[in-house]
Amino acid sequence: METGSVGVEAEKDEEPSGRRRFLLRGVVQGVGFRPHIWRLAHRYGLKGWVCNTAAGVIIEVEGPAVGEFSRELSSNIPPRARIESMEEICLPVAGFEDFEIIPSRVAEEGYQFISPDIATCPDCRDEIFNPADRRYRYPFTNCTNCGPRFTIIRDLPYDRHLTTMDRFVMCPRCQAEYDDPADRRFHAQPNACPECGPRLSLCDAKGKVLLAGDGLSEAANLLKSGKIIALKGLGGFLLAGNALDPEVVSTLRRRKNRPDKPLAVMLRDMEAVREHCPVTPAEETLLLSPEAPIVLLPWREDSRIIRNCAPAQRCLGVMLPYTPLHHLLMAETGLPLIMTSGNQSEEPIAKDNDEALARLSTIADAFLLHDREIHLQYDDSVAAVMAGAPALLRRARGYAPHPIRLPGPLRPTLASGAMLKNSFCLAQGRHAFLSQHLGDLENLETLAHYERVIGLYQDLFRLEPEIIAHDLHPEYLSTKHALALPGEKIGVQHHFAHISSCLAENCETGEAIGLAFDGLGYGLDGHYWGGEFVAGSSRSLVRLAHLEYVPMPGGEAAIRHPRRMALSYLATLLGEEAVHEGKLPGLSGIGELERQVVLKQIERGINAPLTSSCGRLFDAVSALLGLVGAVSYEGQAAIALEMIARPAGAGAYPFDLDEEGEVVIVRLRPLLRGILADINNQVAAPVIAGRFHNTLVELALVVCLKLQKSGGWKKVALSGGVFQNRLLLEGVYSSLRAAGFEVLIHRQAPCNDGGIALGQAVMAGGRA
Repeated sequence: METGSVGVEAEKDEEPSGRRRFLLRGVVQGVGFRPHIWRLAHRYGLKGWVCNTAAGVIIEVEGPAVGEFSRELSSNIPPRARIESMEEICLPVAGFEDFEIIPSRVAEEGYQFISPDIATCPDCRDEIFNPADRRYRYPFTNCTNCGPRFTIIRDLPYDRHLTTMDRFVMCPRCQAEYDDPADRRFHAQPNACPECGPRLSLCDAKGKVLLAGDGLSEAANLLKSGKIIALKGLGGFLLAGNALDPEVVSTLRRRKNRPDKPLAVMLRDMEAVREHCPVTPAEETLLLSPEAPIVLLPWREDSRIIRNCAPAQRCLGVMLPYTPLHHLLMAETGLPLIMTSGNQSEEPIAKDNDEALARLSTIADAFLLHDREIHLQYDDSVAAVMAGAPALLRRARGYAPHPIRLPGPLRPTLASGAMLKNSFCLAQGRHAFLSQHLGDLENLETLAHYERVIGLYQDLFRLEPEIIAHDLHPEYLSTKHALALPGEKIGVQHHFAHISSCLAENCETGEAIGLAFDGLGYGLDGHYWGGEFVAGSSRSLVRLAHLEYVPMPGGEAAIRHPRRMALSYLATLLGEEAVHEGKLPGLSGIGELERQVVLKQIERGINAPLTSSCGRLFDAVSALLGLVGAVSYEGQAAIALEMIARPAGAGAYPFDLDEEGEVVIVRLRPLLRGILADINNQVAAPVIAGRFHNTLVELALVVCLKLQKSGGWKKVALSGGVFQNRLLLEGVYSSLRAAGFEVLIHRQAPCNDGGIALGQAVMAGGRA
């Protein structure tokens, strides 16, 4: 937090009873900040006022204890508040008669931080389960410490008439709570009760109302009987089903067109979590946090949750209830429930009732709806404890749109992000507003959603970009959108953006080596990069080393069919005879005609772009071991390899380093020969997978040490989607630290393409 004086509007009054004005910027609206100030002022016997504006919270106080108030103001704040800066000036005494919370003021200039939605607090949870409380079983219970925020805001300042709660007129008792600064619901904009607030209704798949006014118990009965329910939540619809019923899981997968990708599961409480997953203290803290993300946890062998929820996985995505509706539904069913995004595969999550009925009627058997509008949808966040602390893999509910503090100022910038796992970034000064996860920009529906959310962010944060940053790939829809906008266009290389993102979120102002282990990104030489060693600062990077190039036969077809990458590595590095050498389980699924076509593509360079991708290397090894020949979701083959790997005591394969000019090339022929020898000698696949992981750990260390000799760098930043692999990340992290490097990894932004817009913004917006 920063504090300081910005000057004096009038002569300073040096008397202890002088008046002082404070302007606080940060997350100070929708988090109980004004009632906190009211209580603080009354504790010190001060007079004055506090007010919300679009730029922050303004406070004026006077009285004998104004100095004590000032000191506590900078150290004692509500739990969900975050102060980015505090400006304080002294003014002549005004003669205030009381301390008031005055109406909000609208300001066109400047931007104000916005609180994300917050999981149900313990007080509200107790109320909904207390038969004597007037909010007993009310699924929209909230207070200043919890509930919807970002998803209901239409504009700032954060007042009820500027939210989607404006249509609900508070009853006298709710209004009294709302008006009382001593009440925990003071100015809680979503405040409501069964008498005056939003209500549930249960409909069938055609929209016919089955039960109006509640429907929760009947929805629970439907879930227990094996039905799939579309549930309107905080940021959009979720699809719920019994995670203990194999038929339900299979039906949901078939209807949603999601054959293999893992499904998240909601469990009632920590006792239920421990029944299915061992949990560390750090993981428990993350699960119970106000952000309440999905957390990836080890999966017990004796868990009764159907393995088809996460096929071929050792981990399960687990979340706890984060709304009163979830708490009530979990209590009524007593079941672990699948809770997955309410959409068809690769579409945006549905947010409106009519939209959900139109889009999800072929998936859900019934719909549990409500009449509180969602203005801005967002998915659940996904996190894991990696290298000893939480790391975000998908940044959305609970985290966006909290700003990321930057190491240096930027011009007003819009960074358009990548194609997969897209998020965009608005940045100005030392704040970067990285959007929530928006999905893969592969269809018009997602593109329209992307464009709408960009417009909403610009309106909310009053930010008109001067610079438009974009990926170098000309066919990304995000790039095409960026190039059509007004402003100075700056292209940023994909993997430079990855490393810049990691350096920026760590507030690193110096230089470092960057390891970008990734799927694909358009390179400066026109090839597809992805196994990169770069160096420099968050604003300027150069490529110093990379994995050697191999062809991608069929282009994107090689991503969908990892066997093609296996053929490419064999034929390119070992010669075509290696394709027929021994019995390779992963190649048995390729017909002779396809094999010959692929080999011709490799030989002649027909539709076979070159790549240095670490992700494609993972695909090839996974295919050689017969794990995954064709994928239904991004990273499936690489994940399968991680899931079976047993690196402890497995050893490693050899590799070579060459130099082409000033660039180091990692040669993989020895690695590939070692894998083939192990396969032909019938070494167990988990051992081979473990050796492969160990090889990449050793490779990362050897190349970094080599680069350090010439450049003297002492820090290393790790980024790129391959570092979602916990075995690899923690192995590289540990080995580099043991060698004396300071290692920087992602915590606030995802290491995958969901964090790339942050790096784009820093590299483009930081140019003079």
